[in-house]
Amino acid sequence: MVLAVGERGRAEECRIGLQPGDLFSFAYGCPGGFCSKSMLQVFSLCEAVRSGGDLRNLGGTERTAVEFCCPDGVVWFRLRGERES
Repeated sequence: MVLAVGERGRAEECRIGLQPGDLFSFAYGCPGGFCSKSMLQVFSLCEAVRSGGDLRNLGGTERTAVEFCCPDGVVWFRLRGERES
């Protein structure tokens, strides 16, 4: 989930137009409309969750949840891992 964008929270502050509240679902690859630069960070976080790791070891607030900023320092994300049923 996109938590915040830039200083004013406007889509034009992000190169690809992400806005607060945008949601993405990650299975393995990069979902459509998601930033490929940010995917570099998300991929390793998703792999940690998939392998049973604890995101608190990587600065997360919960075992399967972490907030992080994009490489450009503009967009803040919250990643929450969930088991598929």
